[in-house]
Amino acid sequence: MKTVSLTELESQNGQEVGISEWIEIPQSMIDRFAKATLDDQFIHLDSARARAETFLDGSIAHGFLTLSLSSKMAMQCLPHIKNSVMTFNYGCDKLRFINPVYAGSRVRGRYLQTKIERKSDKQLIVHHTLTVEIEAKTRPALVAEWQTMYFMA
Repeated sequence: MKTVSLTELESQNGQEVGISEWIEIPQSMIDRFAKATLDDQFIHLDSARARAETFLDGSIAHGFLTLSLSSKMAMQCLPHIKNSVMTFNYGCDKLRFINPVYAGSRVRGRYLQTKIERKSDKQLIVHHTLTVEIEAKTRPALVAEWQTMYFMA
C-alpha cells in the first residue's frame, strides 16, 4: 500500500489510483455466503437448476458477495494517507449490478478517485468510482460510487 500526503491525494482526483489482484469466486465461497446471509436462492446454489429454469449458464455469486470483496480490493489499491489513524467503509452511492459473476470466475476492482470531502479537521471522505471487472468479460460485474472515511491524527 502506497503512503501519500494529503496534498498528493488531492492531486489524484480524476485519476485511477489502483487495480486489485484477481480474486476467484468458487462455488464453495458462494455456498458459505448463502449460509451466512440466509440467501439460499437456487440461482446461487444449484447450477443445473439455474441453467434449466433461467437464462443463466450456471450458478452465480450473490451481488452482495461480489460487492463485499471490494473491501479486500480497496486494501490493495487505496493509498494510506500520512497522519491517518483509521479508515472506515463509509458507503456506496449509485450501486449497479451489471453482469452476473458465475461460480469459478475471477474478479478485480478498479478505483478512480473522483473527489475529497472534508467533514472536519480530523475526517475526510474520499470518493472513488469502483468498477469490479470479470476476467475475460467486457461488461463489469458492478459499478458503484465507493466512499472511504479517513480519520486523521
